[in-house]
Amino acid sequence: MENATWFCSTFNTIRSEVQKAVVGQHEIVEAALVGLAANGHVLLEGMPGLGKTLLVRSLSQALSLDFSRIQFTPDMMPADVTGTNVLSEGRTFEFRRGPIFAHIVLADEINRATPKTQSAMLEAMQERSVTVGGKRHELAEPFLVMATQNPVEQEGTYPLPEAQLDRFFFKLIVPFPTKAELAEVVLRTTGVEFQEPSPVATPEDVVRMRRIVREVPVSKEVLDYALSLVIATHPEGEGSTAVAKKYSRYGSSPRGAQSILTAGKVHALLAGRFNVAKEDLQKAAKATLRHRVILNFEAEADGVTPDIFLDQVIEAVSKADRDPIRV
Repeated sequence: MENATWFCSTFNTIRSEVQKAVVGQHEIVEAALVGLAANGHVLLEGMPGLGKTLLVRSLSQALSLDFSRIQFTPDMMPADVTGTNVLSEGRTFEFRRGPIFAHIVLADEINRATPKTQSAMLEAMQERSVTVGGKRHELAEPFLVMATQNPVEQEGTYPLPEAQLDRFFFKLIVPFPTKAELAEVVLRTTGVEFQEPSPVATPEDVVRMRRIVREVPVSKEVLDYALSLVIATHPEGEGSTAVAKKYSRYGSSPRGAQSILTAGKVHALLAGRFNVAKEDLQKAAKATLRHRVILNFEAEADGVTPDIFLDQVIEAVSKADRDPIRV
C-alpha cells in the first residue's frame, strides 16, 4: 500500500501542476497522465486551438522531461523524424539525431504525414528504437508519443492506418471549452502574466510509477470481465453481443485487452486500491477501445458512434451471466 499511496500522491501533484497552465480539460489531463503512467502513447483528436500542444508541453515541464515537437506536413520524410547520417569534417559518417529522440514527443497533425513517414513513427512507437543506415538506435526512457489530429479537415491528409492506430494506448476526444473556461483562456493569453508549470517530478519517478502499475494484481473475475468487453465488440464468435452483430465490422485487437487492463490498474491506484475492479475497466473502456473498433454502414446510418456503441457493449456485458474464462 505504500507504493499505491506514493503513486496517488505523485500523480495528483503532477496533475495539479499541469492544470496551472491548462484551463479546464480535467478529464483530458487525467487521461494523458494515465497514458504516461501506463507506458502507452496517446492520440488527441480535436479542433485547433483547444490547448493540445500546451498540455503536452506542460506535462514535460512538470516532469523535467525532454520535449520535442514535430509539425507533420505532406512533404516530410522519415529522416526528418528519425535523423540521418551526415558526413563529418573527418570524412566519416555520424548519426545526427532527429526530433524523435526525446522523452515526450508531440506529433502535431500526424495525419498530414505520408504513410512512409508514418511508418517511421510506427517503429519508434512500437520498438522504442529507430533504424537508420542499417543501425539500430535506442530511444531514451521514459518515452511517450502524444499525437494530435484534426477530425474535420480532410484535404491534404492521410488517415492513420488501423495498424498504427492500434499502437496508441488511448484516443482522447478533446472537447470545446465552456464559456467560463474560454473566458479564462482569453484572459490568460491576452494578459501580461502566464504561469508556467514547475518541475515536481523526475524521469525516475515516471519509471517507478510504471513499475508500480504492473505490480497491481488482477483477479480472474476481473480479467474475465476485461476479456468479455473486448470479445463483445466483435460481430462474430462466442461472446459477441447483439449490438456488435448489428453495428460492428471489426472488433478490438488483443492490444485492446492489454490496454483496458493496464488503464484499469492506474484507475484502481488513483482510487486508493491495490486491486482492479470492474468499474475501473468501465472507466477506461472508451479511451482504449474507441479507435480499435470499426463500425459498419448501418451504424453510420443510425448515427451510432464508437462511444455510443461501446456504451451499449458495456451494458450488455455487465448484464450477461457468463462463466469465467479459464486462464
